[in-house]
Amino acid sequence: MPDRTYAIIGAGALGGFYGARLARAGCAVHFLMRSGADIVRRRGFVVESKDGDFTLTDVQAYDDPSRMPLCDVAVVALKTTQNAVLPGLLPLVLKPDGLALVMQNGLGVEDTAAAVVGASRVMGGLCFLCAHKLGPGHIRHLDYGYIDLGEYSATGVARGVTDRMRAIRADFEKAGIRVELSEDLLLSRWKKLVWNIPYNGLSVVLNARTDELMGHPDARLLVGDIIRGVVDDAGAYGKIIPETHIQRMLDNTTEMKPYATSMKLDFDNHQPMEVEAIFGVPLQRAQQAGKQSPRLATLYRQLRFLDASRHN
Repeated sequence: MPDRTYAIIGAGALGGFYGARLARAGCAVHFLMRSGADIVRRRGFVVESKDGDFTLTDVQAYDDPSRMPLCDVAVVALKTTQNAVLPGLLPLVLKPDGLALVMQNGLGVEDTAAAVVGASRVMGGLCFLCAHKLGPGHIRHLDYGYIDLGEYSATGVARGVTDRMRAIRADFEKAGIRVELSEDLLLSRWKKLVWNIPYNGLSVVLNARTDELMGHPDARLLVGDIIRGVVDDAGAYGKIIPETHIQRMLDNTTEMKPYATSMKLDFDNHQPMEVEAIFGVPLQRAQQAGKQSPRLATLYRQLRFLDASRHN
């Protein structure tokens, strides 16, 4: 699949940042935007980054998927709260043999794309990125940026590293994005939840940035307790998360720049939060495996209440 073309579905902080980097590196990239496409076509993408600021001009931005060319790879960068639109979008932007690359947080997030294009045409991407969208086509990148890629399996079995994973990695590395290749996507999803569940959840419930969570002894203990619960839940599915990964997540969060999580920003901006993908599905899976997961259950119910209170 030489000279791959990319469709970016959702040009927020994540889709905008990675898509702009790919386009800057010479890849053919087409951005599908819910709003602001006209601004981006006129002004381009403005990226303020710890790795160096840049402006991308001549951006192929669309507000109508039927006007987009069919692409080799469709990067799903929408919030999971919008996944209901994927059945109508993917056939309009993806070639018949194209690949859906799902770059979303949570568990089971590839399932919707797989139901549309088939499990064999889906890959998962776990993004470790601290970035905010300041406006249409205006992204501020604060920290990190690497991606963990893995092949999707409907049954959750490890599928190993494939040639097409290496090909996608080559494109992103040409754009200056470090990519790790995961032999087991489900294990990687649980490892990402080690961070997403405590920090996204507590940032909303306790109204705190990451530095505040790590800087207060009680909050830090609570983070650790929740992490241990996630690790235990993953183990019920035979996905063993090593102690070194846990410590690395704690150390990295302590050292990162003060950061308001994506869920905290959604809550503050009265936007729907990704409660089900990040909390509800993992809780359901844990309970199916015989785990009660009381801390996860408590966070889930608190967040459902807070999410509903913002939309009633």
